Amino acid sequence: MSESTVSEPDPPPARTILHVDLDAFFAAVEQRDHPELRGRPVIVGGGPTDRGVVSAASYEARAFGVRSAMPLRTAAALCPDAVFLPVRGAVYAAVSREVMAILHRFSPLVEPVSIDEAFLDVTGSIALFGSGEAMARQIKAAIRAETELTASVGVATSKLVAKIASDLRKPDGLVVVPPGEEAAFLAPLPVERLWGVGPRTAAALRDYGVRTIGDLAALPEALLERRFGRQGPILRQRALGIDPDPVVPRRPPKSIGHEHTFEADTADPEVIEATLLALAEGVAGRLRAAGLRAGTVAVKVRDARFRTITRQTRLAAPTDLAEPIWRAAMELVRPEVRGIRVRLLGISAEHLETAAQLGLFDAAEERRRRLARAADELRRRFGRRAIVRARLLDSSVPAPFDRDPRPWE
Repeated sequence: MSESTVSEPDPPPARTILHVDLDAFFAAVEQRDHPELRGRPVIVGGGPTDRGVVSAASYEARAFGVRSAMPLRTAAALCPDAVFLPVRGAVYAAVSREVMAILHRFSPLVEPVSIDEAFLDVTGSIALFGSGEAMARQIKAAIRAETELTASVGVATSKLVAKIASDLRKPDGLVVVPPGEEAAFLAPLPVERLWGVGPRTAAALRDYGVRTIGDLAALPEALLERRFGRQGPILRQRALGIDPDPVVPRRPPKSIGHEHTFEADTADPEVIEATLLALAEGVAGRLRAAGLRAGTVAVKVRDARFRTITRQTRLAAPTDLAEPIWRAAMELVRPEVRGIRVRLLGISAEHLETAAQLGLFDAAEERRRRLARAADELRRRFGRRAIVRARLLDSSVPAPFDRDPRPWE
């Protein structure tokens, strides 16, 4: 009588994930469109005396220590000879759509992360286009040929490792991490490069002598669980290069927000109310464009001493209209601005859900929505100032620049 054996199923093949990151995107677009700026330090975000922050800096400006999110005035002090330019959101969004179209030639599994970066799962495309490295080279060449921009690409078996790889040799870099070499690749890198390791976690890890990702990977899982709870074992898995997170096309945004920094600190209630209305208009327009409605409104108030207050409230019903968002924001902001001078205001729509059909008793709201959409279309065709509320004719609040994935769809 013969014996039969049951063999274990083969493990699934390793995934091939690419992370594509455009180099100094906004600044690179400006240098492309203005050849006289090539080789010069370029800072995008506003003027050198404006009170906003740097949106992007060319590599020439980064050599002076200029970084994104830095106050523009600080950037001007570090690099006084830089060329300062305003954000051209519509131009960057159009270029981004070109790049995303290139990525979709290689895989339907494209997950935009921001306007200038995306993940691709190209596991199913290898038979058509070759290895992950071959596809990365083809993508870089296509981006350069069609947009005159450069991109850095990381190739690995997970999103985590691909992202870290793409950051290592910027600009115009290509780093490939072969299957099985993830832990060795990560080991010498600073632990702060791992997702989930911010300043507080890094400080706590230093108590255990952890400086590198390899140090973290060597710690016992039980110790990490005692110190960090359920997050501890996850951190160790990431330190070993294990990240099962799938590439999810068109992931909806978790929030949609708009904020404004005043040219001069203000305590004027009329200015504050009008600014909140302009912010609510911008947020509501982006909600309608994305086919979403907000269940929660959050506000941000920053005073003249840089103290920041955040508050939020649940709406009676999800909405994509400016008026209910504005009213909710006003209720949150009024008690917080008494007796202070305001430097910055922001509104964010959160707990987003897909817009649903309204019932019979929502007829009045639906009429307001149709009017709002008609205004959206006029602004789209003829510019954002084509139709403006009378109260906002003198408003200095700029149009919101959409950094959510939606501009690429």
